[in-house]
Amino acid sequence: MHFDHPELDRRTLLRAGLGAATVAVVGTQLASPASAWAASGPDLDWVIGCDEWGARPPADPLSVSEIATNKIIVHHMAFPNVTDYSREQAVKLARDCQDLHMDGNGWSDTGQHFTVSRGGYVLEGRHGSLERLAAGDRQMVSAHCPGENGRAIGIENEGTYVDETPPEALLDSLVRLCATIGRQYGLHAHDIFGHWDFRTTACPGTAFYRQFPELRRRVFRELGTRHGDVPARRWPDLWRFVSSPSVRVVQYLLTHRGYAVPLDSTFDAATVAAVQDWQARNGIPVDVDATLTAPTWETLAPELDRSASGAPVSGAQFILNAKGYADVAVTGEFDHATRRAVQDVQRLHNLPPHGKVDTGTWCAIVGGVVRQSFRRP
Repeated sequence: MHFDHPELDRRTLLRAGLGAATVAVVGTQLASPASAWAASGPDLDWVIGCDEWGARPPADPLSVSEIATNKIIVHHMAFPNVTDYSREQAVKLARDCQDLHMDGNGWSDTGQHFTVSRGGYVLEGRHGSLERLAAGDRQMVSAHCPGENGRAIGIENEGTYVDETPPEALLDSLVRLCATIGRQYGLHAHDIFGHWDFRTTACPGTAFYRQFPELRRRVFRELGTRHGDVPARRWPDLWRFVSSPSVRVVQYLLTHRGYAVPLDSTFDAATVAAVQDWQARNGIPVDVDATLTAPTWETLAPELDRSASGAPVSGAQFILNAKGYADVAVTGEFDHATRRAVQDVQRLHNLPPHGKVDTGTWCAIVGGVVRQSFRRP
């Protein structure tokens, strides 16, 4: 199991002077009354709750975030790809995961909000997550992704998907769960990301990640979203609390713009200062947490073609290699392997496969979502 961070991300919760950004929870009961189970609430009977699968009580009080939920992060569990698709296996999975997180990692409870089994059963992970989903206002503070634990719903999917893809039953249930989360929290298909978009990890697996454009299209159709309501580009909103391959891309781009920053995928003080200085110099609102806003990404990233070279090309090559294009080496030269990988990304996202790294292609490469992706292929 790949989780690697305590569940209460205090830096996230102190963002922008929010102060006390959590509400204490004892067991599964909120300290303040919730309307989660009102008669007019959504039908969530298909989600197996913690009490139903026999979860242990949390070791410590859990917390409810007051930071707005703005995305879904999808994971694979790095568990075996079992062929037992039964409800009993799903329940065992939930228990094994909780035991690992509490006894192995020393956490208060299961790290993720929800779990999907290979047989398509959906289970509550962290206590209180189902109640918060029904209420649709705030989420439980979780432990699935450092820096995003207070603002991203985490979904674990049983199995390991580096070379294999998930069973159809799992994908069908994941679509249903993502659509339900979207309706309840006001999110969209373009708000679905993979774990490695915000953390240095092999999760959610190369083969699974290639399915994300189709996963988003299915959720898009399930939600009935209009194509015109999708932003031209939904970039990953990296900020100073995360470390990931995409952060290193930012560092390559900052290096190209003349900033002395390390190339280590860590959003350190030098990177924070460089991002904020770039924002100030380009008339972009300076974000207190150096968040990579859309204007920040789009002014930083230059268009690349076969004549390009240097740090921006190295950044593109690094992220392509990290996300499964093993034949792409970080050379700084826009070679044939790089162009071929770029064209593959473009085809996955319904972009013209011209092999140039334009703004839309940059967005797709670093983990974002482009409007063209929601057209029928």
